[in-house]
Amino acid sequence: MRVRIIQRAELDPRREALLRLGAVAAALGASALVMLCMGYNPALLYARIVEGSLGSAYRFRETVHKAIPLAMLSLGTAVAFRMRFWNIGAEGQFYMGAFGASALAFAFPGLPAPLLLSIMLVSAFVFAGLWALIPALLKLRWGTNETLVTLMLNYVAQKWITFLQYGPWKDPQGIGFPKIAAFGANAVLPATGGVHIGWLLTLAAAGAVWFILKKTKLGFEIAVLGGSETTARYAGLNVFRVCVTAALLSGGLCGAAGMLQASGIERSLSDQLSGGLGFTAVITTWLGHLNPPAVLAVSFAFSMLIQGGNFLQSALQIPQAISQILQGIIIFFVLGAEFFLRYTFVIERKKG
Repeated sequence: MRVRIIQRAELDPRREALLRLGAVAAALGASALVMLCMGYNPALLYARIVEGSLGSAYRFRETVHKAIPLAMLSLGTAVAFRMRFWNIGAEGQFYMGAFGASALAFAFPGLPAPLLLSIMLVSAFVFAGLWALIPALLKLRWGTNETLVTLMLNYVAQKWITFLQYGPWKDPQGIGFPKIAAFGANAVLPATGGVHIGWLLTLAAAGAVWFILKKTKLGFEIAVLGGSETTARYAGLNVFRVCVTAALLSGGLCGAAGMLQASGIERSLSDQLSGGLGFTAVITTWLGHLNPPAVLAVSFAFSMLIQGGNFLQSALQIPQAISQILQGIIIFFVLGAEFFLRYTFVIERKKG
C-alpha cells in the first residue's frame, strides 16, 4: 500500500469559501487553546483586540494608518506573484521608494504642496521600480533565483537608509542623536478626518491593479507567463517586456507605500520606517489570493491584529506576542486549507 498526492479537480466556489472560513474558525479555536495554556481568557483577549483596533476614533485611525502601507505593499507583491516572479523584496522596495520621495522633499522644500507631493510619489515609484528591476534582469539574463536576490536586496536598501541616517543626512539639530530631519510642511500628505489621504491613493491603486490584471492585455500576458514561460514564448509573447513591465509595476507600488508612510505618518525617513510590513505583505498577498479586493480586506484584518496587539501591550500589559501568535496560527491553518483545496491523498493497494 502506498499513498500518493494528486491534484484535485476544480472545486465549487461555494465549497472553497466554506473550507477557507472553516480554516479561519479552526485557527481561532487553536489560538484560544494556546491562550488558555498561557493563562489568558481567549474571549476577553479577542474582545480586547477588537476594542484596541476599532474601539475609538483614534484607534480606528491608527488601524487605517497601518493598513494603508500594508495594502499598497500587498498590491505590488500581488502583481509579481501573478507572474510567478517571487518578489520577497517589498521591504527593500519600500525603503527605496521612501528614499526617492525624501530626496525630493529635501531638495525642493519650497515647491507648492500639490506639485511636491506629486513628484515625490513619482520619484518613489521610479526608484523602487528600478530596484525591483535588478532581480528581474538578473533572472532574465542569467536565470538567478529571484527569491534570494530580492530577499538580499532588502538588507542592502535598509542599510543604505542607515548610512544616510548616521552620515550625510544626519540632522545637525538632532543634538547628536542619529536621525534625519523632518520634512517641510509642503512635503506632508494632507489628512481628512484625521487619516492622511493615502487611503484614497491605496483604493485607487487597488482599482487600477484589478483593472490591469483582469481587463488588459498586459494582465493577460502576466497570467500566461505565470502559467508557463514555455507556453508564453510559444504564444509569441515578448517575455522580456512583460517581465520588466511587471517588475517595474510591482516595485513601484511597493515604493509608493514607502512614500505614503514617510510623508503621511513619520514625516521623515528612518531605517525603522516599515516595521517589517514588507514581509507581512507577502503573507497578506498570499492569503488574499492575489485578488486586489481580497488583499485590501486581508490587509485591514492584519492591521487590526497589529494595532490590537499594540493595545494589549500598552494598555493591559499583555505581551504583544499574543497577536503575533494569532497571526502565525491563522497563516498555518489557511495555508493548510489551501493545500487540501488543491490536492488530495489517494491510497493505492498492491494487487495480489
